[in-house]
Amino acid sequence: MGSSASYGLLIGSREGPGHREETRPVLDPATNRPIADVAVADADDARGAMEAADRAFRESSWAADDGAKRARTLAHLARRLEEQQEAFARLETLNMGKPLRESRIDIGFVVRTLDYVAGLADKIQGETIPVPGNRLDYTLREPLGVTVHIAPWNYPLLLAIRSVAPALAAGNAAVLKPASLTPLTAIAFGRLAREAGVPDGILNVVNGPGGAIGEALVQDPRCAAVSFTGSAEAGLRVAELAARRAVPTTLELGGKSPVLVFPDADLDRAARGIAFGIFGNAGQMCWAASRLLVHASVRDALLGKVAAIARALQLGPGTSDGVEMGPLASRDQETRVLGFVEEARRDGGTILVGGAKATDPALADGNFVLPTIATDLPAASRPAREEIFGPVLSAFAFSDTDEALRLANDSRYGLYAAVWTRDLAVAHTVARRLEAGMVSINEAPITFPQTPFAGYKESGLGFEQGILAVEGYTRRKNVVVNLGSAKPRT
Repeated sequence: MGSSASYGLLIGSREGPGHREETRPVLDPATNRPIADVAVADADDARGAMEAADRAFRESSWAADDGAKRARTLAHLARRLEEQQEAFARLETLNMGKPLRESRIDIGFVVRTLDYVAGLADKIQGETIPVPGNRLDYTLREPLGVTVHIAPWNYPLLLAIRSVAPALAAGNAAVLKPASLTPLTAIAFGRLAREAGVPDGILNVVNGPGGAIGEALVQDPRCAAVSFTGSAEAGLRVAELAARRAVPTTLELGGKSPVLVFPDADLDRAARGIAFGIFGNAGQMCWAASRLLVHASVRDALLGKVAAIARALQLGPGTSDGVEMGPLASRDQETRVLGFVEEARRDGGTILVGGAKATDPALADGNFVLPTIATDLPAASRPAREEIFGPVLSAFAFSDTDEALRLANDSRYGLYAAVWTRDLAVAHTVARRLEAGMVSINEAPITFPQTPFAGYKESGLGFEQGILAVEGYTRRKNVVVNLGSAKPRT
């Protein structure tokens, strides 16, 4: 991939520039050198995408089919993506920076998501309801119309298609706005969808600044539903705009996820899981396991194991062999993460490992921050409470289960939590009391297309994935039929 590669807006039947013909370079975060030029949309282009989607929804057979055709098309799209999995993974890594092995997993998850929703596309059905009198009452499940999907930059294709796929399976037309930092795989996927038989206008992709383009899409009168993944601040703005027209909204926002380690836990397994949960994707995960709450009796032993893993991680460009952690996605993100580390120091925290930009001269041009562990932080400090979105783990000790739960739940977020213990009674009791939408027991962060992804408190609204995600992109209509007076029996 060279800097001569170009990507346009996908609107209706065409790929091309926006009406202002503006482009911007997309950078490789490992070198901060351009890898492609991408068309930039404005509010007029956003409205054009909504118009194209609305026309396709009304005029194509996508929504009118019984679902079997959509199922076949989405299954075919899954096979096409599976055939090109390596190319998509390399493009994802080049644009976002994560190690190639992680991008391969991400694209594989997209393939499984397409397969899963394809299996549901012809199973969207209503029900009959017994009512008084000689009447027939039944419900219909109908697609909403045009759905808007605003995706983040940390899992560019996975988190985009996680919401787009069920919307398409339900018969909707979709407009996808990828993150400006990482639009390449979303645009490539839009091209592939056309080749696989998705009708023109059913999937549109518009790249551009989140504020202007996102707000134009959400405020468009044709917008029938919104899915947003990103920061809490931006998500609340999306919710505010959508609420003005009572538009259904799914929000997947931030997290400050706790990991609770009890004294009977397998510390070697726990250490590996903890390291994966905070250093995977360089910590740029909404559900990053960024708060370690460990029983005081095993604190030092566990921290020693996690620190040893952190020190041994191989940093480098995600496309290089053997790399275990790539760069942060941008210079701005690097500055943000290092700012939190300096604030942790000022607040009296101890940096056990890392805490700085990588010093290897070969990495100097990229956005590389060392895996970091901070201890002794005041519980009220910003680094201990706010989402850093980088490879920074804050560690705290607890003395009993009640204290562990108090620390874990003392957050405005509630996306994910993990519990490490061999005691099943403790595991299930703690899982019930944790204020989190997802809990894993003796497991690093993990999810599947068939399991709901959701948060408590300021971590979000609604959920993605699972059977109900497809139903969520439909509306229920009730029909009652008066069959007339019942004939008397003879």
